[in-house]
Amino acid sequence: MNALQSALAPAADQAQAIDGIWHLMLWICVPMYVLVLIGMAVVILRMRRVAPEFTPATPSDTQISRGLTLWVIVIVAGLIVLTLGSFFVDRRLIPGAQADVNIRITAQQWWWRVEYVSADASQRFMTANELHLPLGKTVHIDLMSGDVIHSFWVPNLSGKRDLIPGRTNTIELTPRQLGTFRGQCAEFCGLQHAKMAMLVFVDNENDFKAWWQRQVQARNELPSDVAKQGEQLFVSSTCAMCHTVRGTTAGSLAGPDLTHLASRHTLAAGALPLNAGSLAAWLADPQQQKPGTNMPTIDLEPDQLNALVAYLLSLK
Repeated sequence: MNALQSALAPAADQAQAIDGIWHLMLWICVPMYVLVLIGMAVVILRMRRVAPEFTPATPSDTQISRGLTLWVIVIVAGLIVLTLGSFFVDRRLIPGAQADVNIRITAQQWWWRVEYVSADASQRFMTANELHLPLGKTVHIDLMSGDVIHSFWVPNLSGKRDLIPGRTNTIELTPRQLGTFRGQCAEFCGLQHAKMAMLVFVDNENDFKAWWQRQVQARNELPSDVAKQGEQLFVSSTCAMCHTVRGTTAGSLAGPDLTHLASRHTLAAGALPLNAGSLAAWLADPQQQKPGTNMPTIDLEPDQLNALVAYLLSLK
């Protein structure tokens, strides 16, 4: 089974552990539930044949007492197994001291700031709403919030973890399967909570390193005069008050880093696919596309809009 967003298709060590406790609960609780239903049916059928007056204890009552004692033993044993299973799974989900990759994610209404951390300052960079992970490597993620409570959840890779203002939570992911998976904010965080998604790409080691090296670079050379006009408009307008494009004078952290915007697959945290049409619609009227977003509406002439679209789509 290969699903984009499913806890029943584990693709990481952590999700595999959660899947194991899920199946343990299933195989213990379902038979118990069936036995309870059978017991209820037997009692109902017997009660229909019992006289209403009081009757003294009989050998059959002793058998019932023994049966109930056995049932209590079975329940206690099942609870002990579930408790132990949950304990060992929880231990597996506790982040360790060593990790191959360190990432910092800050949740905002309604998008994800993603920062790849390195001891070498030249190898650090920021992106948004997409996560790349190396296959078979342990990734340590610090989770923070810039406004309200959010929840990070990529069901194929691990369980949920809250992002709480003023506090740093952590999660570890060790992916074991190549592919693309979808994450979602799992805590209601406002009007556009449902449109706060994240795509997670699990790459082989060479592809991951190549992607990292592209991301640490400043914006690439602009391919056309229209794109150059778009950059001039970008850095001289309110765009530069919120966004960063490394290699230009735009350096604000209020909004997502757009240095390599065109390498991403979606806009506005999964609300729109990334293409010329959706990008133009987003720039022209972001409130129409995602009501309540902090992205302001800017009055643009058609030629200005086309220049901005050409510029942003050149940022690969």
